[in-house]
Amino acid sequence: MSTRTRHARSLFAGIAPEYEWMGAMLSFGQDPRWRRFLVGRIAAPPGARVLDVATGTGLVARRLVGRGYHVTGLDASEPMLRSGPPAGPRVAGLAERLPFEDGAFDGLTFTYLLRYVDDPSATLAELGRVVRPGGSVASLEFHVPSARWAYTAWRAYTSTVMPVIGSIVSSDWNRTGRFLGPSIGSFWRSHPLDDQLRWWEAAGIDSVSSRTMSNGAAIVTWGVKR
Repeated sequence: MSTRTRHARSLFAGIAPEYEWMGAMLSFGQDPRWRRFLVGRIAAPPGARVLDVATGTGLVARRLVGRGYHVTGLDASEPMLRSGPPAGPRVAGLAERLPFEDGAFDGLTFTYLLRYVDDPSATLAELGRVVRPGGSVASLEFHVPSARWAYTAWRAYTSTVMPVIGSIVSSDWNRTGRFLGPSIGSFWRSHPLDDQLRWWEAAGIDSVSSRTMSNGAAIVTWGVKR
């Protein structure tokens, strides 16, 4: 297991009990809206099989079930999988090595995943492997705002306010609050959007689109398996 994976497991183990309400609060209520938009990018009929990777406590999985899909959730963190009401089968596993056959699913979602893997491009290729041709793939990730005023506000919030709020809840949330801003910034400096869109193409995903949300604080990307 890589150092990055061990760090992610340690991080999420400590914040699982409060994950859902803290995520909504720290995003000023925007995280649920981002997830709704993500789920809306899956174009499949009721009864379709959808894999939700980095499912966490099942926030996206439950919305997918609400649309009539048969959903399997996968996450590397067992404490996260044990939190939140169930929304179909849950599997402990790594996105880099999915325990499913080629083309096993009609659609796939993943949320806040690629910052936690060693090789994002290879991981995306593995995600694409388990989606049938014509199936939808969609992701949600934090983003760094491009407008100067929005970036200034984002930088102040992630570097100062989030750690303080986290410290009120627990030491684990303080650690998460200190980690997120640098993690998001480093990821986008190393992997600009154009590079990421090339990963999608190399993974066999066509008609790729992306949309930034909430003045650039998040981004949803989606496409169709070739």
